[in-house]
Amino acid sequence: MKISVITVSYNAEETIAETIESVLHQTLSPFEYIIKDGGSTDDTLKIAEGYADDFAAAGITYRIVSEKDEGIYDAMNKGIAMADGDLIGLINADDWYEKTALERVSEAYTKEPADLLYGDIRMWKDDQHSFVKHARNRKYATSRDWNHPTTFITKEMYGKYRYKNETIHDDYDLILRMKRDHVRITVIHEVLANFRMNGISHERNLASAMKRARIKYRIYRQNGYSRLYLIECVGVELAKWIIG
Repeated sequence: MKISVITVSYNAEETIAETIESVLHQTLSPFEYIIKDGGSTDDTLKIAEGYADDFAAAGITYRIVSEKDEGIYDAMNKGIAMADGDLIGLINADDWYEKTALERVSEAYTKEPADLLYGDIRMWKDDQHSFVKHARNRKYATSRDWNHPTTFITKEMYGKYRYKNETIHDDYDLILRMKRDHVRITVIHEVLANFRMNGISHERNLASAMKRARIKYRIYRQNGYSRLYLIECVGVELAKWIIG
């Protein structure tokens, strides 16, 4: 079973080295690592290219593609189309894997093959305090139970499901579509990745929070969920406001 890892980047010179090194130094090496860059104008590409010899020495196929895209989910779709592995993970350029992440994923998949696997994540605030967001799979659907940087999906499933490239919550929309279709899901109860809480999904102002809630609610409804999920959407945004 071959694992492909994809990093989508754009002007990520301050953080991408940590992301790349977290892939390079896995206890179980990926089959390939693809960096899909959106045309960075800083030193992102120079930093990424500086690791080419290290990946070659480790026997890992390493590809860097930089071109204009139509946003993060378009870039993810393009990276997925390039990938040749049986299982595909996406780790963004400001996040990083735990050292044993791919080993744990491989063990879980070998024990019980699944279409979708994901695990716990450590969330990092700007003040360097952190907490663990635990993963679950239950009938009640909530993004509080799922963590995108820890997610691995089979190449076969990505042949059926792609990111719509419509909203900031297209990643969760894909998960809801997969859950709706009753794909095989495995949850790994261990921290697999680390997430910096500094992106657009954590902007702390009322207008942004309400916009995110409206978008997520629409996604729930499009996937057949009850109007009562409006409470869930508002609750998640309120929790982000409190946690920071």
